[in-house]
Amino acid sequence: MNCLKALNIQKSFDGKKIIDGINITLKKGEIVSLLGVSGSGKTTLFNVLSGLLVPEEGSVLQDDEDITGKPGRISYMLQKDLLFDHKKIIDNVSLPLVIKGMNRKEARAKADPLFTEFGLEGSQNRYPAQLSGGMRQRAALLRTYLASEGVALLDEPFSALDTITKASVHRWYLDVMERIDLSTLFITHDIDEAILLSDRIYIMSGRPGRITAEVVIEEKKPRGDDFNLTERFLEYKKKIISYL
Repeated sequence: MNCLKALNIQKSFDGKKIIDGINITLKKGEIVSLLGVSGSGKTTLFNVLSGLLVPEEGSVLQDDEDITGKPGRISYMLQKDLLFDHKKIIDNVSLPLVIKGMNRKEARAKADPLFTEFGLEGSQNRYPAQLSGGMRQRAALLRTYLASEGVALLDEPFSALDTITKASVHRWYLDVMERIDLSTLFITHDIDEAILLSDRIYIMSGRPGRITAEVVIEEKKPRGDDFNLTERFLEYKKKIISYL
C-alpha cells in the first residue's frame, strides 16, 4: 500500500521552474532516499510534500487522501535538531503533542515510554546541551515520530555527525525503524548512507529537478555490518554514480 504519493509535482519561484513532473511513492514501512546534487530541488519537493508549499501542478496523496498544501499531516525533520535549549528533553520531544492540544502531563506520559525504544533512557530531565550529537539526533527523531501519522520526511538527518557516530546511529536507526514501523523518505548527499539505509533510492538531477532514475536495494534489512565492504555494495555505488 502506498502511504504517500506525489503525482506530477511542479513548483516555480519568481517564474523559474525548480522541480518539474515529480512522481514518487512511499510504501508502508519503507525507507526511501532522495539522492542528488545540491540545487536539484530536493528540499523544495519536501516542502511541497509536507504542505508548506503549494505546487502549481500536481498533488500529494496520503493513503489516497489529497493533502496538497495541508501542513501538519506529514512530519518533517530538518538537518539541524532544532531542540529548544531551555526545555528538558522530555518537553522537547513531547512538544508536538502539546501543539496538537494534549496537556503537558499527558504529553509527557505518552512520550516517556518511548525513551527506552529510542535509546534515550535516563535523559528525560536533561537539557540539549548535556547530550551528545548522536543523542540529540535521536531526540529529534523521537519528536518527529510523535508528530507523525505514520510518515516522516527527514532532510539530511545525519550529515552533522562524525563518521564513527554516524555509523553507530545508522545501525540504531535501522533497528528502531523496524520496530516502530515508520515510513520514511529522507534526503541525503551521501551515496553510502543511501545504499545502507534504503529500500529504494530515487535519483534527482537537473534544473529544474526531475526524478531521473530509481535504484532498488534488494538486500533485506537488517544488513550485515560488513555490507558496505561487499562487491554487491560496490555495484550499487557504481550504478548510482553513473546516474549522477
